[in-house]
Amino acid sequence: MIESTKAIVLHQIRYSDSAAIIRFFTSKFGRMSCMVRGMGNRKAGRNKVLFQPMSILDLSLNYRESREIQTIRDFSPSYSPSDIWSDIRKCTVAIFLGEVLTSVLREESPNEPLFRFIEDSVVYFDKSREGNANFHLAFMAQLTGFLGFEPSGDRHSRSIFFDMLNGTFTDRPPGHRHFANPEISAALSALFSTSPEEADKIALKGSLRNEILDTLMNYFSLHLPGIKKINSLEVLRQVYI
Repeated sequence: MIESTKAIVLHQIRYSDSAAIIRFFTSKFGRMSCMVRGMGNRKAGRNKVLFQPMSILDLSLNYRESREIQTIRDFSPSYSPSDIWSDIRKCTVAIFLGEVLTSVLREESPNEPLFRFIEDSVVYFDKSREGNANFHLAFMAQLTGFLGFEPSGDRHSRSIFFDMLNGTFTDRPPGHRHFANPEISAALSALFSTSPEEADKIALKGSLRNEILDTLMNYFSLHLPGIKKINSLEVLRQVYI
């Protein structure tokens, strides 16, 4: 059956000298893997750019529900994030978020609100010229709401410790080791309450930003057992020192 869908590129795996398997998050089918041939010939330059993480494409597919890897009939750019691929910081963030999403989006079912959140975030991030150093932190914080483990309960001035195991902010350290100190907890409370577009209003230094990133990764790992190692994490830390 021929189907059409908008798709966000998450990750690319080399399959052979001339083919790659592209992992997408699509508006119509959720997570999906597709085979793309002709990636190794002289005319493949345009394709390689379009299939970079966080590119947004319009796909035409020979779709079969029982097939693990779908076949692309045709594709065209829906939104090509040009600034992301000319800026080393943005490029690193895009690769990182593509890896994270590949690992955490496990359901092969559509989720239109999540798709719109990712799509809108990519477009904003690409077009922003400054004030985006906290973007990846707010993106991950907001992503928890779509994945089902956004922190619960009221946050007030006495809730100064973030309990990662129970997903709450408390007034005293919990009886386990999975909690953040008051400085990181205060930043996280702000990040969980803001959008990626507004995140840079939160003043953070490079070293603290990386501590928050590590805390968010630990939080994801606690609530998504089996999450894969994110290879680009160390590169991202270096970029935001």
